Amino acid sequence: MERLALLFVIIGALNWGLIGLFQFDLVASLFGGAESIVSRIVYTLVGLFGVYAIKFLFTEREETRTT
Repeated sequence: MERLALLFVIIGALNWGLIGLFQFDLVASLFGGAESIVSRIVYTLVGLFGVYAIKFLFTEREETRTT
């Protein structure tokens, strides 16, 4: 689940970067426009997984030591 969340957060970040730099919405262009149902599903999943990824801020990671 965490990898899936990371994947969707990356997709969302790349899409926003493209929008900011080039005014190009990759998700909309791939799935038939921003109003298409598939685009809206992708946008919703990106948002939900972004909310889920907030937990990563508060989860302590185990340190791996190389000796």
